[in-house]
Amino acid sequence: MFLGRILGSVVATVKVPSLRGVPLLVMQPVDEELQPAGEPIVVADSIGVGRGEIVYWEGGREAPLALEESFAPVDATVVGIVDSLGKVPRATRRRKR
Repeated sequence: MFLGRILGSVVATVKVPSLRGVPLLVMQPVDEELQPAGEPIVVADSIGVGRGEIVYWEGGREAPLALEESFAPVDATVVGIVDSLGKVPRATRRRKR
């Protein structure tokens, strides 16, 4: 899962049937310091979030699994709202291999 900040909503006049009723949002991916990490993307909203909220999201083939229609054609879906972030001391973080 990844972190992101919701920037706004997307209006789609035509959607595939599996996405009807699913809000689409513009989200800025962020790192653990809440700094921008890449370009904004469009995500499906599975939980009902608002502008400015920090969320966690899933991408790739796991993204549609958070939606009611699990075969929806989406690449990224919001799956939760971040209530707070804690800092983990650098020495105890797992190193990527």
